[in-house]
Amino acid sequence: MADQSSSKPSAAVPEQRLLADEPDSDHDITPKATPGPSQSREPPEQSSPRSPVARLKESLNKARPALFGDHLTNPFEYDDDDNTSEKELLLDPNLPANYEDRHRPLPRHPPSSVRSHKRPSHDDGDAADALELDSLNSQDPLETSDHEEEVENSPYPEVRAAVSPYDDPTLPCNTIRAWTIGLSLIFLGASMNTLFSLRSPSISLGALIAQVIAWPLGHGWARFVPDYHVKIPFVKQKLRLNPGGFNIKEHAIIVVMASVSFGVAYATDIILAQKVFYKQDFGLMWQLLLTISTQSLGYGIAGMMRRFLVYPAGMIWPGNLVSVTLMNAMYEEEETKGGEGDGTVHGGKGVGVGGSMPRYRWFSVVTAVACVYYFVPGFLAQFLSSFAFVTWTAPENAVVNQLFGYSTGLSLLPITFDWTQISGFVGSPLIPPWHAIANTMIGVLTFFVFLAATLHYSGAWYSWYLPMSDSNTYDNTGKQYDVSRVLSPDYRLDEEAYKNYSPLFLSTTFALSYGLSFAAITSLIVYTYLHHGKTIWRQYKSSTTEKADIHMKLMRRYKEAPTWWYTSLFGLMLGLGFLTVLAWPTNMTWWAFLLAVFISFVFSLPIGIIQAVTNNQIGLNVLTEFVYGYIQPGRPLGLMIFKTFGYITMSQALTFVSDLKFGHYMKIPPRTMFMAQVVATTFSCFVQVFTLNYALNYIPGVCTPTQPEHFSCPGGKVFFSASVIWGLIGPARIFSPGQIYSSLFLFFILGAVTPVVIYLLARRRPKSWLRFLMAPLIFGGAGSIPPATPLNYLSWGIVGFVFQYWIKKKHFGWWSRLNFLTSSGLDLGLALATLVIFFVFTLNEIDPPKWWGNEVVTGTVDYKGTAVQMRVGAGESFGPTTW
Repeated sequence: MADQSSSKPSAAVPEQRLLADEPDSDHDITPKATPGPSQSREPPEQSSPRSPVARLKESLNKARPALFGDHLTNPFEYDDDDNTSEKELLLDPNLPANYEDRHRPLPRHPPSSVRSHKRPSHDDGDAADALELDSLNSQDPLETSDHEEEVENSPYPEVRAAVSPYDDPTLPCNTIRAWTIGLSLIFLGASMNTLFSLRSPSISLGALIAQVIAWPLGHGWARFVPDYHVKIPFVKQKLRLNPGGFNIKEHAIIVVMASVSFGVAYATDIILAQKVFYKQDFGLMWQLLLTISTQSLGYGIAGMMRRFLVYPAGMIWPGNLVSVTLMNAMYEEEETKGGEGDGTVHGGKGVGVGGSMPRYRWFSVVTAVACVYYFVPGFLAQFLSSFAFVTWTAPENAVVNQLFGYSTGLSLLPITFDWTQISGFVGSPLIPPWHAIANTMIGVLTFFVFLAATLHYSGAWYSWYLPMSDSNTYDNTGKQYDVSRVLSPDYRLDEEAYKNYSPLFLSTTFALSYGLSFAAITSLIVYTYLHHGKTIWRQYKSSTTEKADIHMKLMRRYKEAPTWWYTSLFGLMLGLGFLTVLAWPTNMTWWAFLLAVFISFVFSLPIGIIQAVTNNQIGLNVLTEFVYGYIQPGRPLGLMIFKTFGYITMSQALTFVSDLKFGHYMKIPPRTMFMAQVVATTFSCFVQVFTLNYALNYIPGVCTPTQPEHFSCPGGKVFFSASVIWGLIGPARIFSPGQIYSSLFLFFILGAVTPVVIYLLARRRPKSWLRFLMAPLIFGGAGSIPPATPLNYLSWGIVGFVFQYWIKKKHFGWWSRLNFLTSSGLDLGLALATLVIFFVFTLNEIDPPKWWGNEVVTGTVDYKGTAVQMRVGAGESFGPTTW
């Protein structure tokens, strides 16, 4: 799908565009020269049209020797190189890429080599000039530097394979249409994701769904909305209501707005834990200030990091290449159909169901079927959602329920007919490449099945008295830990009450999850050094000295968003953060707040460099919990705020940087990007806070384990438990030497050693499957357990094998055209059905039918959370005698 044609430009530049869309004439360096005779080419031989996937495959096959070496094959996929997915090549950070060719001098060509041609417009058939520097079907610039007509392109093969080296500045993106569709999708996505985050399993709508939905909305607007001129109040300027055909830049702006706003704000978990579990409420104003400041503080860091993480060609951000490829493919398909834009899939042999159906008709059918079908496992026959039939035969047997249970057990027979269980916690299995799924499955089976069972039945950490897998905390009588007994009136730890009550205990998988998070941190650092250390250092040094690539040159035509915009926003958000922390009784000191921001700021650049090259991000959540847990123990609310400002600020900053690079590749004016990101983020904060408060006030039994529609707040429960472990009681009383879970510190060593062992073994057998093992993914791939269960991951892995390995191998034509639309349709249909059930049945207190299929699930000790092997008598306890 590496295509050379983007969307078709409008017949003329729109009469009025917002200021941020106007080109900066001082930097307009891309000429529109008419080619002379010396530049003319012979017309190519006529051939049958090829799909975008075929073009990208051909381009990647040319680039593969420079990227991966000729001898590499992927045992996690299959042996047919012709069927290798471009997404796996772009996203696989484990392949030991050879960057030697990337730093070879790139041939520079005078403006005369740039040719312009007439391309059909969206609306009235007139022609407009468009810039074209070359196509990816041309010969590789690195291989044909002597070719007299070869034009300038990116020095990086993967970028050349995905990003077109030209820009059409006549395409407007800062339009009423883009803003209306973008803000509407923000309201839909942010509110639905916030509501569904309270559900177990949760449901999440990603930016890909916004990208899919925006396509028919934008084209429908272009076709049916009249072209009126809207006058802006107090400004002598008019805007066109319908500025011609819906184009790729408007679509990209909508995707950026969805990307920064669809994710549920980390601060909502603070609000949830505070209101539901700590019974503390600071009011709506505090919630809004907290959410806005934590979500937007990273913009200032992103703006200051642009020159290091966005502008250099060496900062690739591989995750964006897939988004750019899919975006270009949507509009190339439109052009190959003569402008009809139906996206029809014409498959050959073996394409299978839907092979000759228009893409968006297929998407609509999948969405409708998924929506209707979910009423069966979600409301009418809930036993299909978690088909743990073995537990139904022995509902009171603890061991059977521990091994085969879906709620607090290991789900050794992972059978489900519910898309929620498959994609709820992990995301759609139709998106990640197979090798990533395989590494995650290795981690799940090794640690959360075999090791968890071994530790649990050996009695480690007093596990005989505790459930096998859940996200609750327990006292030494086997009951849930009563935080109110050790909480002082000012919401700090009462040490005397703690000594008189009980130490804190965790389920086996919950304890393992912390050990694996320790291992994931050290393994990612060592893995990155071994596999990408030289590359990162070389590209960083090159990024400080290398000349601007073609994409940077093309972006110079637009006015840059001044740095003071970003620094001013950073200062404003810093002030709001100070107000949030100090004006309410958060038990967090001013210097701790500044330390959290300092941690985010300092780590943003090195972690950003790693992510820009390897597509891996090192999280700071455990580090921030460690730091605050030792410097200010006994303050749970302070820990939650410290972790959010210390971790999410950095994570948000890199998300914004990634979106800036996406805009860089799509040639979006920087000022338009700034406005779209800031407005979308701020608007989503209001939507999420109001949606959360609505849910907490109007959903009966919300955040309780037995809530009928499963609104049990799994994420908030884990966040609350983490605040008790790291904030209230503190790591010194849980993980330090001599404490119950001190052995988990050994995972730090395990995480550091494992990548070295794999690396050395893979060097001895360089063509074996060992080199595709990724220690960070093995340790951290199943990071959602708990509240997720092995059922969610194992069923996710099975479906991922079917689509990402078997169908992809046997029916690549179907997979390459309909796989991602199928995933989006399943997610959207599930979300729509859940909304209907909630608003039609739940709010009207209409319960599911009472029959065996709905009651058998709730009758097991697995569902009740009481599947334990031993219980203490009245007045007795287990565990250490002093703590």
